[in-house]
Amino acid sequence: MPDPRRSAPAALRNRDAILSALRTLLPPAGLVLEVASGSGEHAVHFAAALPDLVFQPSDPDPRARASIDAWVAGAGLPNLRPALALDAAASPAAWPIARADAVLCINMVHIAPWEAALGLVRGAAALLPAGAPLVLYGPFRRGGAHTAPSNAAFDAALRAEDPRWGVRDLEAVAQAAAAGFGPPTVVPMPANNLVLAFRRAAETPEAETPG
Repeated sequence: MPDPRRSAPAALRNRDAILSALRTLLPPAGLVLEVASGSGEHAVHFAAALPDLVFQPSDPDPRARASIDAWVAGAGLPNLRPALALDAAASPAAWPIARADAVLCINMVHIAPWEAALGLVRGAAALLPAGAPLVLYGPFRRGGAHTAPSNAAFDAALRAEDPRWGVRDLEAVAQAAAAGFGPPTVVPMPANNLVLAFRRAAETPEAETPG
């Protein structure tokens, strides 16, 4: 029987830098939902390094979920769950999880339609308590400009493959998240990538009706 595990070279290159950022951004304990987990290698790496957090990987692609589950089974970590079938663009009511203490999404926002990014912030806002983080990783434009020529070339290649894809403006992502989150903490990363950490805003209490 063929091994369903996939291996992403980018995951091996960036996992330690992302982990370093996560150590300062994630809560000390609780449930971390990873959206669009891909091969599953990030989830295994982070769960091994952060044993007080429970990692819940997810992906809409059944082949990706098979890879994730094979990595999870091989790791044998008590704080790492099998993959959920989760489409970030779906309504929050359709997400197969009711709560989380953090939401993590690596390299999805630019390799998906914009509707997936909008769905991600809506779903995360529905799951997270006040102060909890939504953490994104990937390339972003700042002030309408690419941060490096390599990112501009990458953006062009993505749009040639699918016009709905492309490197997003950090400001557009922040605006999309503003309904449920505060402004992002921006952490520069290697290879012209960024980590964006949004904190769930407190719910505004409804005004009392005068009696």
